Amino acid sequence: MATPLSRLALLQPRSLDEALRLLRDEGPLVPLAGCTDLYVGFHFDTVPGRRFLDLHGLPELRRIRRDSETLVIGALTTYTELIASPLVRRRLPILAEASRWVGSPQIQNRGTLGGNIANASPAGDALPVLAVAEVTIVLRCVDGERRVPFASFYTGYRQTVMRPDELIVAIEVPPVGGRQWFRKVGTRAAQAISKVVMAAVRAPHPRIALGSVAPTVLRAPRTEAVLAGGGTVAEAQAVLMDEIQPIDDLRSTAAYRRQVSANLLGQFWNETT
Repeated sequence: MATPLSRLALLQPRSLDEALRLLRDEGPLVPLAGCTDLYVGFHFDTVPGRRFLDLHGLPELRRIRRDSETLVIGALTTYTELIASPLVRRRLPILAEASRWVGSPQIQNRGTLGGNIANASPAGDALPVLAVAEVTIVLRCVDGERRVPFASFYTGYRQTVMRPDELIVAIEVPPVGGRQWFRKVGTRAAQAISKVVMAAVRAPHPRIALGSVAPTVLRAPRTEAVLAGGGTVAEAQAVLMDEIQPIDDLRSTAAYRRQVSANLLGQFWNETT
């Protein structure tokens, strides 16, 4: 059953400072920006709250810029903006590639990188990219900022370290050395939730991360160690199939996800030789 809109309240701050004060003083509030996930929740009446904080009109959260050697991406940057950004294409091309696989052009125009992170879905297309890029999530509240390494951000299925009075304001991307690689496997080429999604970096110590194979996006340190130590691809594939934690669900089976993950690892290694 759809949620009756008459039961919802929407607060529309004019600045980031005002948004943070509202979170502190008027909470609990559910932040929204592109609404690409919330609209689905409205239809099925699964939205976690009835009072919302509209961040869409805060331009200070939309910038993509360089800060010395760090690429800084505002939380409200859309997938369309990521695809178009020369800085993103040069510094983290697999993020632009992952953005092309997110839904339809309409979703790409509305959906935001910060929303994908905060939504905490293990199937989020951009999240394995952020994992292998070893980004930092910048959180802000009225009392100040804190920076959380991406590897420490998720605590469980759809759970994060964010406090109710905090917003994601930016994503900081350090330089990424090595050849970058991304693949998504879904029911069809577009507008499909991933069965398995993998991002990887070919370097002396490879970086490998996957989505849709565990309660959160998953780095594969044991698999990385096999490849870094000169192990064969077959050895690394065997370790990877043990390292991931897929489940059976409506979209796929655990066995299928294990095999596809191993196949993707082989593709990554062969295509980046």
